[in-house]
Amino acid sequence: LSMDNTYSADEIREFDKRVKKNLGVDKVDYVVELKIDGVSISLLYEKGRFIQGATRGDGFNGDDVTINLRTIRSLPLNSSVRKGVRFPSAFEARGEVYIPRKAFLKINREKEKKGEEVFANPRNAAAGSLKLLDSSLAAKRHLDMWIYGFGGVEGASFKTQYEAISFLKDAGFHTNPHIKKYHSIEDVIKYCNEWESKKDSLDYDIDGMVIKVDMFSYQRDLGQTSKSPRWMIAYKFPAERKETRLEDIIVQVGRTGTLTPVAVLKPVELSGSTVSRATLHNQDEIMRKDIRVGDCVIIEKAGEIIPQVVEALKNKRTGKEKRFSMPKKCPACGSAVENIEGEVALRCENLRCPAQLKERIKHFASRQAMDIEGMGEAIVTQLVDKKMVEDYGDIYYLKHDEVKGLERMADKSASNLIDAIVKSKANSLNRLIFGLGIRHVGVRAAWILAARFGSLERVTSLDTEEFEKINEIGPIMAKSIYAFFRSKENKRVIEKIKRAGVNIEAIGNRRKTMKLEGKSVVVTGSLESFTREAIEELIRAEGGNASSSVSKKTDFLVAGKDPGSKFDKAKKLGVRIISEGKFKKMIK
Repeated sequence: LSMDNTYSADEIREFDKRVKKNLGVDKVDYVVELKIDGVSISLLYEKGRFIQGATRGDGFNGDDVTINLRTIRSLPLNSSVRKGVRFPSAFEARGEVYIPRKAFLKINREKEKKGEEVFANPRNAAAGSLKLLDSSLAAKRHLDMWIYGFGGVEGASFKTQYEAISFLKDAGFHTNPHIKKYHSIEDVIKYCNEWESKKDSLDYDIDGMVIKVDMFSYQRDLGQTSKSPRWMIAYKFPAERKETRLEDIIVQVGRTGTLTPVAVLKPVELSGSTVSRATLHNQDEIMRKDIRVGDCVIIEKAGEIIPQVVEALKNKRTGKEKRFSMPKKCPACGSAVENIEGEVALRCENLRCPAQLKERIKHFASRQAMDIEGMGEAIVTQLVDKKMVEDYGDIYYLKHDEVKGLERMADKSASNLIDAIVKSKANSLNRLIFGLGIRHVGVRAAWILAARFGSLERVTSLDTEEFEKINEIGPIMAKSIYAFFRSKENKRVIEKIKRAGVNIEAIGNRRKTMKLEGKSVVVTGSLESFTREAIEELIRAEGGNASSSVSKKTDFLVAGKDPGSKFDKAKKLGVRIISEGKFKKMIK
């Protein structure tokens, strides 16, 4: 799960109010940590020995990087703790791998000398280093890590986040020295502001602060939404801004046909990377901000990720600046563009548009979708331009000799790409659904569809009403899914994928009935067989709504060990209360 982001002190105060209201308490302790701008990793230990390490990936799948993690000096391969403390029999530690700034600069200087492309920022350098096939090269990258907590633990009981961090420190893990515990939200805000002004004094990048409810019992009671925990938020530092010149505006066509104006900028360094392009969103935004070609503009990275133009500096205009208007025809295929009702953006409705096709293929092959390694932008561009691929089904019929004929594609590279394509046939159904590029369907929705219906055949056969019955799928997404699978062109491509032998079944998820169909279920207390995340995922997969609070509409409460205030409220409202064992029998 990801964290919700906040960008102001008032939003932090609102978070504090929500936490106290949901818990029914007046005081809550918080742990505040630096938000390291690195690569998230999970470390598995058994009997004190490091067994395996992986990146967190898309939340479902990550990369096994055990060998390269072993080269990190701060990673304890055999942990020990102070006397009197029993070590957990097995646990998962979570943290961030990063490259110190000095090491990053050294790496890029060496790359420049060799004429190689430099890394855009330390985070990218850390991610690339973890993927190196030669661990001796990874060892030279000076990777380091900070550990911030447990993902799962057996044989130990911690009551608070701060206690868990202290244990990890005693066990020899590299825990950040700037983690603090506060009783007041105003002290939390003060600490966040303190680091906003001195973040550049560190030898590693941070892009904000992480604020967590300290008590684990409170964390369990607060639970989570489908996207993020309710007991934790990230405070993101205000985005860095820079002035530069807008030299041109071009129009890009996305995989769903949306036309997006993009600012071509005089390159400028911003938040650790060189920025030469920025989104302008749509024509309405350009008009509202009165942005013109030739303007001096202020740019920032929205959420520290996507560069965008904030404003035009009108006082610096010379009179030579030019207004911009969106084209009436698609710049890629020449088809007329349409303004879809209820949407601001213009769209090209030509499914054969080469620009759309390139973006659809890139999306289909992307890491969160079918994860076809080696099928990057340069290869996709050639495949489409040479008409070797006219839809994503064609990918599975490419031959080695055809691929070998592409630019920068040697015999070995061609073999690797074909192997990656074949390997992707066995991917999980949720990856395929996400890769199809259905409008409004993201990673989470794709997972829900796969878990709920069990096969692509089932998904394609349903009507809008069936999709709308799912708690996390609204009417807009439901109509989009239905329309996608009714398209003759999409049906044709899906049949081609099936014939190629691509997996269209959800492994281990073929239940004919949903045991919790339409039920509102709340969980409280510590569970023996499930993590909180796992039981809530199971509730949703069985058609139920995993709610975070008890009300008269709650169908039943699953109560584990040491239940919190939700248990008392459920008794007061007469809500049915069941044990973990009863729940397991219910869904068996």
